[in-house]
Amino acid sequence: MVFWEGYVSDEAMGTFAPIVVYWLYAGFYQLLPPLDRYRLHTRKEEEEKNLVPLAMVVKGVLLQQLVQATVAHVLFLLTSTADVSGVTFQPSIPFQIVQIILAMLVMDTWQYFVHRYMHQNTFLYRHIHSQHHRLVVPYAIGALYNHPLEGLLLDTLGGALSFLVSGMTARTAVIFFCFAVVKTVDDHCGLWLPGNIFHLFFKNNTAYHDIHHQLQGTKYNYSQPFFSIWDRLLGTHMPYNLVKRPEGGYEARIKKD
Repeated sequence: MVFWEGYVSDEAMGTFAPIVVYWLYAGFYQLLPPLDRYRLHTRKEEEEKNLVPLAMVVKGVLLQQLVQATVAHVLFLLTSTADVSGVTFQPSIPFQIVQIILAMLVMDTWQYFVHRYMHQNTFLYRHIHSQHHRLVVPYAIGALYNHPLEGLLLDTLGGALSFLVSGMTARTAVIFFCFAVVKTVDDHCGLWLPGNIFHLFFKNNTAYHDIHHQLQGTKYNYSQPFFSIWDRLLGTHMPYNLVKRPEGGYEARIKKD
């Protein structure tokens, strides 16, 4: 039993809940006070280095979410296993946890190799992936700011593969996709907040991804959104130190040999 049962179908929740969660969580970060003590970049850096205004970022994210919602709706309809009464058998909680972990690994694998290829292929980087890197200083709302083709190839298809390979139901997908959205937003929030659970349990976190957005780190730390396994296995892991700035805040600084 879930709180939306009887009000909204699992398929509708799986389609729209991740979008709502994205704007709630990213909006929470957007509405926070400056918190200069915890920023990985100063506000001046954000204003000077970022090459796209917030309004354009919002439009780009909404376009990607429209595509994702359309694909998700079709996918849920095609894979539904509901019986004639409309009831879908739900596996046990431990089995659903295994499915979510498998989906995380599938998504990480897909996104690592597609993301890395978009950096290695000059044409794809210049015309597609560079749009995301116009946000040199990442912030929460810009987590899904991508070229539409990248949004389709990297995020939407990666999510579809994770769903299909894991064999999860639409109900389990609600949990998985909402979690993936929160993790992705947090990785781009630009803040190193004390007690952040993602910083405690994931090496692939806000500072880790910030290195990738730096000029010296663009060929490293491709892994997203959960683990850093592929970076470590394939030699693209860039270690860093988190250093306190004298004027306040932190800096993710690449370790020198």
